[in-house]
Amino acid sequence: MATPSFNDPATDLATLCQPYLARILAAPVYDLARETALQPAPRLSRQLGCDVWLKREDQQPVFSFKLRGAYAKMRSLSAAQLRGGVVTASAGNHAQGVALAASHLGARAVIVVPATTPQVKQDAILALGGTAVSLIRHGACYSDADAHATQVAQDRGLTSVPAFDDPDVIAGQGTVGLEILRQHAGPLHAVFVPIGGGSLAAGVAACIKAVRPRIRVIGVQTHESCAMARSIEAGERIELEHVGLFCDGTAVRRVGAETFRLCRRLLDDIVLVDNDAVCAAIRDIFLETRSIVEPAGALALAGLAQYTARHDHDHAGALVVVTSGANVNFEGLGDIARRAAACRDLQPA
Repeated sequence: MATPSFNDPATDLATLCQPYLARILAAPVYDLARETALQPAPRLSRQLGCDVWLKREDQQPVFSFKLRGAYAKMRSLSAAQLRGGVVTASAGNHAQGVALAASHLGARAVIVVPATTPQVKQDAILALGGTAVSLIRHGACYSDADAHATQVAQDRGLTSVPAFDDPDVIAGQGTVGLEILRQHAGPLHAVFVPIGGGSLAAGVAACIKAVRPRIRVIGVQTHESCAMARSIEAGERIELEHVGLFCDGTAVRRVGAETFRLCRRLLDDIVLVDNDAVCAAIRDIFLETRSIVEPAGALALAGLAQYTARHDHDHAGALVVVTSGANVNFEGLGDIARRAAACRDLQPA
């Protein structure tokens, strides 16, 4: 699929980004989330011939960036809403953030996940939320779970905590971009972010384009879960008939209305990769850090590898990859290792 030019020269970046920058600066994420390391990656830099840095969101207390947006949204709710209870749908990582936030804020939470959610994520949701959380398994993918959560909210009078399509959630994720800008004051060429529903890409892009608009923000999706790329190409949100579940954290049939509005204007590109490239990226992150990320957590690095191959290193400045999560089932590592072994190095998809 040919990638269109996403930037509209008529866009007033200040009008689009400044309201979000204000929200990001005020987002109260650090009650629970931590400022994660921006780590140089010398092995990857040598391998790819560029200056690579890893933004280690896999090191959050819930092992993904999703805690930021979930807690920012929960903190925006009134005391009455928290007492009445909340409901959310999630592929697993957002749910962990909601569970920890509910426990911290004294709220009760109903969490709906697809039946295909990795067991490591389901177990963590219950452990983090304790008695505050009840877990419902419904459907085969996020969209199925989300539809059921909407019905639960109506039936039980619960307040919804969206996984991505909400300004407070987007602002919470945008604090990742704020930290990157603070942690790397030198030349930055691009920041690579995985895209599922789009809150991370939208928040990071809104922050970076408000402060240093010449830095490129590049989204990464798999060919089989590319709702944002397809929607931007079509000029409107589309719903995929099927999504691949290998990168379960980004397996979204339809992106959010607000995340689409921001991403279509603010992203410089979206790179599509295949699952073998993701496996190779998981391996290479392990060799660099001795940490094992989940498939969605390695997605941005797979996209960076493809981007650098296509652009022949015609850039100046560092390239930052958001390693977005590390909630991977141990039982799946053998298959990942076998697929990665077929790739000598990170290669274009």
